[in-house]
Amino acid sequence: MEASKTAPIKPSRPWRAIPPMAIVGSLVLVLGLAGFWYLDRSARQPPPAPPPLTEQARAYVHDLKLKLSEVEMNAHESYLKQSVVEITGKIGNAGERTLKTVELNCVFYDAYGQLVLRERVAIVSAKIGSLAPGETKAFRLPFDNIPASWNQAMPQLVIAGITFQ
Repeated sequence: MEASKTAPIKPSRPWRAIPPMAIVGSLVLVLGLAGFWYLDRSARQPPPAPPPLTEQARAYVHDLKLKLSEVEMNAHESYLKQSVVEITGKIGNAGERTLKTVELNCVFYDAYGQLVLRERVAIVSAKIGSLAPGETKAFRLPFDNIPASWNQAMPQLVIAGITFQ
């Protein structure tokens, strides 16, 4: 009998596959980094500026139909040993239209007259209720985030927004 002259078949190297857990782990890492980048980028964008006073609202304020009275400022310490400045007062509607919202810009300055904080707050809103013609309502504005460089004087209160019903 003749011996076969064919060369013996060498076993091929086993194919080395990437483990499935490594693929899943890589995908989770890439998606996590992409999500973090997206959220970080969107958080860094400044919020849109609030709309300015409309011509009707500007005329309402100019004609003195909206009056702030009995405005006082008090400071006290909160339960967390934090200083809280509170501005209280009354707002009156001497005009002929019902006001749905009224917003103020509270502007705090330092001893050199430089702006240290500007905060827009609502003194009439849907939560408080509208302000009818001839009506007066009390308001309270607490502030616990005023910088230490503040000059301790009453902030400038400027009507920033009015929405009519």
